[in-house]
Amino acid sequence: KGKCPEDGWDESTIELFLHELAIMDSNNFLGNCGVGEREGRVVSGLVARRHYRLIHGIGRSGDISAVQPKAAGSSLLNKLTNSVVLDVIKLAGVRTVTSCFVVPMATGMSLTLCFLTLRHKRPKAKYIIWPRIDQKSCFKSMITAGFEPVVIENVLEGDELRTDLEAVEAKIKALGAENILCVHSTTSCFAPRVPDRLEELAVICANYDIPHIVNNAYGVQSSKCMHLIQQGARVGRIDAFVQSLDKNFMVPVGGAIIAGFNESFIQEISKMYPGRASASPSLDVLITLLSLGTSGYKKLLKERKEMFSYLSSELKKLADNHNERLLDTPHNPISLAMSLKNLDETNDVAVTQLGSMLFTRQVSGARVVPCGSVQTVNNYTFKGFMSHANDYPCAYLNAASAVGIKKQDVDVFLKRLDKCLKTFRKEAKQERSINEISDSNTATEQLED
Repeated sequence: KGKCPEDGWDESTIELFLHELAIMDSNNFLGNCGVGEREGRVVSGLVARRHYRLIHGIGRSGDISAVQPKAAGSSLLNKLTNSVVLDVIKLAGVRTVTSCFVVPMATGMSLTLCFLTLRHKRPKAKYIIWPRIDQKSCFKSMITAGFEPVVIENVLEGDELRTDLEAVEAKIKALGAENILCVHSTTSCFAPRVPDRLEELAVICANYDIPHIVNNAYGVQSSKCMHLIQQGARVGRIDAFVQSLDKNFMVPVGGAIIAGFNESFIQEISKMYPGRASASPSLDVLITLLSLGTSGYKKLLKERKEMFSYLSSELKKLADNHNERLLDTPHNPISLAMSLKNLDETNDVAVTQLGSMLFTRQVSGARVVPCGSVQTVNNYTFKGFMSHANDYPCAYLNAASAVGIKKQDVDVFLKRLDKCLKTFRKEAKQERSINEISDSNTATEQLED
């Protein structure tokens, strides 16, 4: 039926299934005589076993989704994977999605592929409207495709950084709709930035007849992000949304899913990919989804949401204990931010030092964001880089509750963070005491004089 099974398969069943697919490929035929330049020959048995002897990859030279006559098994693997992934995207919340395909590139290059496909539809266009998010790959995806990003600064609402819809519309009017390739919006992001106002952006795109590409990097795991995409497509225009395989399905880095609501446009994108492609990302995600089943994946999504609530409440307690606060970002369903105002005021290098301390204590993924850092990416200068704004009011630390996180991860992180912050407080107290003694001695000397 091309759907993800409700209950996961055991490993031996999955391996049997993969071996059955592999023997349908010509390189595994007993009497095969290959006289071409690409015959699926592999010299290392270890490499062959690593890929379950599915050596031919996916697609043909003109279309990544096309069937290869001499690789029936690999072609079937490709078709089944795309079908199963489509089923899971619907399960995750985007019910009306019509088409998707797995592409063996990470999110940034997959976005580039979408932009290059739009180039043929809008030959005059040279600008991409991009509500700012300080993450290099999504910015470089536009540069690599040969377009000029038009950065729309976010607006501060409470602690949250949100889409400036008025600025988006004003820029469309100023540049002319025909000169704009698309609006490039974002769902999943680091707090205090929150997902873009997708519904409103989708309506603007529909009104001005401008394509809309959504960077949904790790949004499949969030029902809120998926709901935003579903609603945006319902009330306005979303042409494609791109998500990472590793972040959402816990497989090795190297694959993404390009999905959309117009099957012919998604097929156009797949035909834009030049040549055949590695089957590894498709194989990894198919094995994973067959082993989890829909019930297993739903359980992971439920656990992630529960861990987000737990991380939020415990990080708030820790922040209060250190005279800091958990930033109020209710529209971000995955990432949290805790202020580091006192640390920043005590010592201008203490904030970045905290990041180093956490990393050396084996805390990965936590981002420490100082105030006022400047960075140039492809000749574009961003003030306050990593904070998604020129002048965010305070330095802060990020932590995220992503799929697969365990209670132990949260507890160990909080324990190590607490210890690091206590170290800074102790050092600050000692420094104050030294300064007080020094000031007292200076005053005594002045009196004696």
